Amino acid sequence: MRLIPAALAALAAFLSLDFLSAHRAEPDPTRRRKDGNLGDGEAGQKKKQPHIIFILIDDQGFNDIGYHNPTIKTPTLDKLAAEGVILENYYVQPICTPSRSQLMTGRYQIHTGLQHSIIRPSQPSCLPSNMDTLPERLREAGYSTHMVGKWHLGFYRKTCLPTRKGFDTFFGSLTGSVDYYSYGSCDGAASCGYDLHDNESVAWGHEGKYSTTLFTQRARRILESHEPTERPLFLLLSLQAVHTPLQPPKSYIYPYRDMANVARRKYAAMVSTVDEAVRNVTYALRKHGYYKNSVIIYSTDNGAQPLIGGSNWPLRGRKGTYWEGGVRGVAFVHSPLLKRRRRVSKALLHITDWFPTLVGLGGGDISQSRGLDGFDVWPAISEGAESPRQEILHNINPLHRRTPRPKAQSGPRSSVWDTSVQAAIRVGDWKLLTGDPGHGDWVPVQVLPTLLGHWWNLERSVPSQDESSVPPKTVWLFNITADPYERQDLADQRPDVVQQLLARLAYYNQTAVPVYFPPNDPRADPKRHAGAWVPWADEEEEEGNHPGADKKERSGKRKRRKKKKKNCRLCKLKSFFLKLNTGMMSNRI
Repeated sequence: MRLIPAALAALAAFLSLDFLSAHRAEPDPTRRRKDGNLGDGEAGQKKKQPHIIFILIDDQGFNDIGYHNPTIKTPTLDKLAAEGVILENYYVQPICTPSRSQLMTGRYQIHTGLQHSIIRPSQPSCLPSNMDTLPERLREAGYSTHMVGKWHLGFYRKTCLPTRKGFDTFFGSLTGSVDYYSYGSCDGAASCGYDLHDNESVAWGHEGKYSTTLFTQRARRILESHEPTERPLFLLLSLQAVHTPLQPPKSYIYPYRDMANVARRKYAAMVSTVDEAVRNVTYALRKHGYYKNSVIIYSTDNGAQPLIGGSNWPLRGRKGTYWEGGVRGVAFVHSPLLKRRRRVSKALLHITDWFPTLVGLGGGDISQSRGLDGFDVWPAISEGAESPRQEILHNINPLHRRTPRPKAQSGPRSSVWDTSVQAAIRVGDWKLLTGDPGHGDWVPVQVLPTLLGHWWNLERSVPSQDESSVPPKTVWLFNITADPYERQDLADQRPDVVQQLLARLAYYNQTAVPVYFPPNDPRADPKRHAGAWVPWADEEEEEGNHPGADKKERSGKRKRRKKKKKNCRLCKLKSFFLKLNTGMMSNRI
């Protein structure tokens, strides 16, 4: 990104943004000690490490839960939320991989190289190898770590798998969209394969079992087999519901039979399957002795897609956009350990905050986790303290640009930032969007009855005829606190705030690593791997040009690979047996 010298010199003056919000909290470094125990009269006391249950839902919109919309029947979720803390100023990313990467690493996309889109099944990409993860830090603190459900953070090498990223066990799917019964997953029409795994092996033989039920059963089995008094447990239950395809069991559709819109009816039924899954998990927590010392976090990964039955109403936009409907998430925390329960929190929170918050809560040490973008927000959640977070970088995606209007090509708005670049930032009460934020309509429930295209094509807006003939607008400014539905654009009325936030984007961009979005690798095709999606690259292969990969590590791998080539008489034999096994498995399918 180019910045003119004068603007660079002015950046330092722009980094203090107290005037943008009525209140600005400073994090208290004494609030939580490194051992994870709270201060305030508890010095010297060793607190018991809580069991942490994180339930991540896929594509659940702001209007797709009972306490926001009574037509959605979620009695379990409503009760847990009412008895805990509802997070009403909580943000995620607009699509799957970005949210999941930020949950796992506590870093913004600009610091992992995953700024652009999602990781496709055939892409040789995953989390940077030198970046620590949430389960790794919790495991260091003594936790037993388990993941059940959707991964969607890359798997081209075995080192990318959940079991190599800090989880003791994994049961679930590696790709982003899987059939709920057959576990088939496609990357385009030609590359389709089976995607259900148990640790690092393909979990054949589960066809016909509904995934939400299957994942819940595995989660309950983990709770049943673990001894809660001997070791703390971290369980990430990452359900693929309510992502497409819309495949609810028929019995769940009946309560929504009066809904005229078929997609909405099926979508609502799938939300009800999630409610039942959470009920079964919380029952297991009580039955097996976890509950009194547990923290349950419930979160969506992004906003809903109205074209397939979801609803973000009354928020603007949808999944894949940087409007509030794409990034403001449904979330709550339920725990007997909360100091102030039965309330709604308006504290500003972001999905990156879970990394330092949960590591701190679990008695871990985050001092070795360099470059975290998240904050420890447990005091804000548990006690109602002011959030240490005052701003959120939603993203900077230099690969997604739009042609600006002539007015935006000169003048103060373009002096520090190229406004054709897709970017969004929240500072205090203000939110700025540049470039193409995505489809920005307000879509009431049940207005759009049919799916217009494949789910991956819905992550980018399609220009209208008017937009194609007239260069589109590239700068928006909203006071989100006063105008959460983004109906009043104040960019022209408040050029001073626009300039400040553009400078803040430029500041963040100076810390960004290059985007890593490699082309598909034909070696990923499931036809080459007995019909299943599995890692396909050798472990000795370099990590491409991934900006997060450590240069010393890459150099060491090159040396080991050269040494290995000298002693590779068995390579051809190994290749022969691999092809033979693949042929036998293909015949079996």
